[in-house]
Amino acid sequence: MAEASRSEKYTGPYAAQQERYYRLFGGAKAKARDFSEATGNPKAIGDGLVRMKDTVPGGWAQALPLARGETLRVVNTQGTPGVSLVFYNAKDRSERFNAGDTVKIQWNARLSRGRVLFSDMGRVLASITDDTYGRNDALAGGSSQASNADKYGNAALRNTRDNFILLASKNGLDKRDIPPCLTLFAPVGVDGAGRFRWEGEGAAPGDHVDLRAELDLLVFISNAPHPLAPGDYDPKDIDLLIWKSPPPAVDDFCRTATEEAIRGFENNARYLAALGEA
Repeated sequence: MAEASRSEKYTGPYAAQQERYYRLFGGAKAKARDFSEATGNPKAIGDGLVRMKDTVPGGWAQALPLARGETLRVVNTQGTPGVSLVFYNAKDRSERFNAGDTVKIQWNARLSRGRVLFSDMGRVLASITDDTYGRNDALAGGSSQASNADKYGNAALRNTRDNFILLASKNGLDKRDIPPCLTLFAPVGVDGAGRFRWEGEGAAPGDHVDLRAELDLLVFISNAPHPLAPGDYDPKDIDLLIWKSPPPAVDDFCRTATEEAIRGFENNARYLAALGEA
């Protein structure tokens, strides 16, 4: 539907649903333009706030706990083409990241600063409070033996699917518990035929993404290239920092970005109250 016609009066049996759809869509687009000016986590981390620093070598993976109110900073130290993550509620691991809902109900497949990561229970697991690159993929998924065999001619290369299966086995889960992932630093788009493609330049060395935990989380991180990344198989090291970020303000831009985000945080509040952690 053309932009001009979206303000017209809708008719027919689904008029109310059409009006609501385009109202939410328009509101999300308007908010997205404000994210670059909104204040969030500071880019410079103060002394004494960092709980953990670590390096994940190219091709390898790590699982780590992230407490509510902490921020995980993923630093693409050398410009590697993609870092994949999945998220679980640490108190109930049957609740995990839902890539489809995260994209669908925020009206944006190019997740970046200001967006939140939804669980399959309608709650917000984490907020993207800073992102110096701006293109993160929740559609194409991570690499696998099959994708490495197809792209590089070698199924034995380390890949995200096997990395996540290994981490799951070490944390009381199995491969059935691995949801579709979020891949940072991955400029994935769609061509005219509806096929996924890698668009433009990848991340520059030093680009980072900040993910603030909105519930206590278990996070799996796989440092293997995105299956659409150009070039040879050559994953580079990444750095991880976990730090105590400042409490979000009432008008925090991630929490108020869309009506759906507001409802997600309302669901969080009810859940935390039931746990006695509000």
